[in-house]
Amino acid sequence: MPGAGRGFLLTSLCALGCAGTAGAASLDAQATASDAGSVAGLLDTVVITATRVPEPLRRIPAAISVVSGDELRARDATNMQQALALVTGVEAPPGGDAGPSSAVPSFWGLHEFDAFLLVVDGVPWGGAFNPAITTLDFTDTQRIEVLKGAAPVMYGATSFVGVVNVIHFPAGEAADEADLAYGTYGSVRGSASLALPGASAYRQSLVVEGQNLGFADPRESVSGGRLLYRGALDAGAGTWRLDADVNVVRDTPPSPLLRIGTSLTPLTPINANFNPANAEIDENKAHFSLGYTQPTALGTWDTLASYAWSNLTDIRGFLHPDLSGTADTQDQSRYIGDGYLDTHLSNKRGETTLVVGADALYGRGVQTTLNGNSAYTVPLDGSVLPPPTSVLPVNEIGTLDDKRVFLGQYLQIDWQPDERWDLIAGLRLNETYEHKVSTDQVLPPPPPYQSQAVSQRLNRLTGTVGASYRIWADGSDETLVYADYRNAFKPAAIDFGPDYTPDLLQPEEAQSYEAGLKGAAAGGRLSWQAEAFLLDFTNLVVPTASGALANAAGERLRGVEAEARYQFTPDLALALNAAWHDATYTSYLFFDGAHNVDVAGNQLPLAPYVIAAAGLLYTPQQGITATAVMRYVGRRYLDEENTAPVGGYTSYDATVGYSLNAWSLSLEGTNLSNQRPPVTASEFGSASYYLLPARMLWVRLRYHWR
Repeated sequence: MPGAGRGFLLTSLCALGCAGTAGAASLDAQATASDAGSVAGLLDTVVITATRVPEPLRRIPAAISVVSGDELRARDATNMQQALALVTGVEAPPGGDAGPSSAVPSFWGLHEFDAFLLVVDGVPWGGAFNPAITTLDFTDTQRIEVLKGAAPVMYGATSFVGVVNVIHFPAGEAADEADLAYGTYGSVRGSASLALPGASAYRQSLVVEGQNLGFADPRESVSGGRLLYRGALDAGAGTWRLDADVNVVRDTPPSPLLRIGTSLTPLTPINANFNPANAEIDENKAHFSLGYTQPTALGTWDTLASYAWSNLTDIRGFLHPDLSGTADTQDQSRYIGDGYLDTHLSNKRGETTLVVGADALYGRGVQTTLNGNSAYTVPLDGSVLPPPTSVLPVNEIGTLDDKRVFLGQYLQIDWQPDERWDLIAGLRLNETYEHKVSTDQVLPPPPPYQSQAVSQRLNRLTGTVGASYRIWADGSDETLVYADYRNAFKPAAIDFGPDYTPDLLQPEEAQSYEAGLKGAAAGGRLSWQAEAFLLDFTNLVVPTASGALANAAGERLRGVEAEARYQFTPDLALALNAAWHDATYTSYLFFDGAHNVDVAGNQLPLAPYVIAAAGLLYTPQQGITATAVMRYVGRRYLDEENTAPVGGYTSYDATVGYSLNAWSLSLEGTNLSNQRPPVTASEFGSASYYLLPARMLWVRLRYHWR
């Protein structure tokens, strides 16, 4: 493997970690530094995403939004769309090719499944492949930190447009509550999170969650459950941390709607399901992580190692775009293993904090695909249940074995020369290796059996530099200005689709520039931030008309985002935000199935110019409680050629309840306007789109003993 200095750095870090003792905070201690439950003094909220060490939000030269666990529970946010509903400029509509329990987030106008980094309790969730949203759970969340733009240099899987860092309560702490909810379409879900009894040196917590969700499409469903155990042991001056996480996901997917020309076809009902009778996207996942924090004479030594095993079955069918009613099927068995190792030293001397470390991401994906091309034909009204794949002929067999190793050595310096200034600079050496073996056999032969093995080694330097300056202060009121530059790099993603795609795509690269203001007013009750950004992208991975992936040569994302929150009283807050995005191709010859079309200057698909949101949160400990969230998503295009415009839409979520002592009862609703616009494009089916889920109503009973 490349990089002779890697072993030396890792050895040195381990040696330094055992050199002596000094006071320090572990990652779990950092997570408890601030719950961000009170918006007053928001700039004092301690965050860790940008620096890995606790820093007040005011000092970070970047746009960071914090969603507290208390707010998530008040709004009953159980999926990514609800959790990020009041984060400026972010969309995360549920569904997509990964199933109804997944989502396809959008940051800075880029609607792309793998362009952001998902971190859960310090671990890149999904590893060297794609964000593992289907196994993401917000039960017992302490807070979510959302960083716009590329990931900091300290993470082994980078992002280009955003980082979502989900931080659960540490071992020995919990939300200490249980709830049970019953909803539309026979849906039911329940969860419990509690701190378990421990010893003086050992702390532990447990989270249990289960659900069975129905949808407007009677064949679509989500069911499964999760168990998370967290333990922490004080051993001398150091602390050991253990996480054990088991997830079971059972999705029955919907069918995407086809676009014919400039609009979605009216020939298929929006809730019609053309998948085979045994359609499923099922996953069993086990994840374990072990961390250790040791104070030393040279700073805090932190090490975290994790590994996840996932077994998936993916059975689906996709209608041909000619609307003949004929469908292709896929029956996939997939194993994914991903490992993560990070070790770093954090040293604070006066007003300077130095973080130096190394990390490794390992991923292996093994898949067998049984395809039934033109497997069956059904009426377009959805009245006929298609046959299961077990009785259909298989006319194509494909296999995939992809191994990835992402290695990195990083250094970041945070210097605060006085009370007004904060300067951050970081550098990362990325060393990546990938080996991919693909086979394809069309039955009956000929054509001949195809097989190809490809490998790729890449070395890249990436980095960031930024500065913030307080230009005005009066007590708890202040205004700060900041700017930063970041560049990012990542080997191209693979989508585990049914097509034979033996080649490795070009790596994705991006450079971004960001400048903004953040501040507080009205005695700290009003907090606000605004930013302008420009990002130039190279080799963005995009789906083609055939369903395979390709590199689009160049893209440019630019825009302005702003958010504000006013805390009228400790129990009443108003949140407002708005964003203008302009996401365009700068160079791309798009193959539409018949011709190459130059789409340079066109808007990226599903990239709205305007996104805005407003939320009112009334959350007293006792008595009547209520929350309301309104989101507007503006006009956008469904296609690369910008011939299929879609108008904007507004959706509403709300809760109203009553709390008495430890009990609360609430009525809750999502998408109350019952809007059903197309929100996500399929990468597997040509010109196919998933819709926003229909209105859901819930009754929830909660018992809280914290």
